Amino acid sequence: MIKLKTAKLFGGGLVPLSGSLAKRYNDCLAMLGVKPTALSHFSVDGLGWSPEIAEEKGENYYLNIGDANPNAIIISPAQRGKPVFMPSHSFDRDLMHAIFTAYDKQIRDITKDAALVVHLDQHVDAFYEPFDLLKYKHITVSFEVLNKLEHHQKEQRALIATFKEGNNFIDRELHHKILASAKEFGDLRYRKLSLENVSLKVNSFYTRAFGGVFLLRDFLTPILVFEDLEVYKKAIKDTHHDVMLFHKDHDELMNILVSHDIAELDLKTAFKSPNYQRIKMHLFSQALVDNEHAVNEIFENQFLFKKYLNEFDLETRKRLMGVGLYLEKIAQSNQTKMEDIVDPRYSKALHKPHRKLEVEHQELIWKLITKIAPVDPLHLYWYDKEQFYEAYKNWKPGYQEWVITSISKAITH
Repeated sequence: MIKLKTAKLFGGGLVPLSGSLAKRYNDCLAMLGVKPTALSHFSVDGLGWSPEIAEEKGENYYLNIGDANPNAIIISPAQRGKPVFMPSHSFDRDLMHAIFTAYDKQIRDITKDAALVVHLDQHVDAFYEPFDLLKYKHITVSFEVLNKLEHHQKEQRALIATFKEGNNFIDRELHHKILASAKEFGDLRYRKLSLENVSLKVNSFYTRAFGGVFLLRDFLTPILVFEDLEVYKKAIKDTHHDVMLFHKDHDELMNILVSHDIAELDLKTAFKSPNYQRIKMHLFSQALVDNEHAVNEIFENQFLFKKYLNEFDLETRKRLMGVGLYLEKIAQSNQTKMEDIVDPRYSKALHKPHRKLEVEHQELIWKLITKIAPVDPLHLYWYDKEQFYEAYKNWKPGYQEWVITSISKAITH
């Protein structure tokens, strides 16, 4: 992970916390019923999640109260626009953007000496079965200010109002109350501390609940796609819900996505894309055994690439170069079947969201395609960072170098 950190592909864009900010963060954890961190220095992302604290606790989703009720911590206005590394839903980053946009002034005011705990309420106390996700229609975002400053603001305003009535200005006890409040909290009367609940409509989305589930709405029948096979097997026993169910590895899933105008495949165009090149290199690296040269050196040298390609057995070569072979054969005869030549990992991963979809839905379908075929390292980094970091640990050092270079180039362009 050191290489990723150096390239700013892990931990990049985080907000460092220490001193009073670290103490406030611990106070927010206490509000959530979470044990404080022993760390004096750590960093947080746009959602208030800290990789250092997650490692300390051995729990990536330590901010959540169950899968149904995730939370966020806003400790600094610097969190605005920062990445969200461990989202519970596909819409979490957009949600934080909406909060910072709606309450920019209030957040800047509150975080001068306090912090905000953000609660995402799906109006479901807990999940019991995957079909509970169908209830996800509206999310209410509520806020709680650290140290209940908004409550003390109301008290100060009430004390001042009383002070101005009649002869109350000579009431010493009232004087003491006003001075004690001002000494402890400062003058709160004119600060922007009140944040009304935000209600958001939810359509299609991904959630990590139940081992990871995609809910695709806006179609004749809702579609649920499961990552966990055991959860899927239990779900298909249900006969009370009008919904289509798939596991992400089902071959027929891509056909359904295409027939519903959710995804599309233009293999000839995809063959010329950087996406195809990255997938080919990924599969190539997996096929290499006892290579004398580093993987990145092989990829950067066409002579070495051809050398190792020709050292593979015939079936491996066909599998790696199958897309090109298929396009050559289909130009000669339309009787050629793609599944007979093209590795399924290519045919699945080279799909893309249907052009008719809105941008936010396209992002969701990119995430789904990446879950189905996690063979493009750039897409894995963009759409499934948790899996990317896990997969990265098992890659060969030379391939790690190549992936870092590839992602860095894509980001800068």
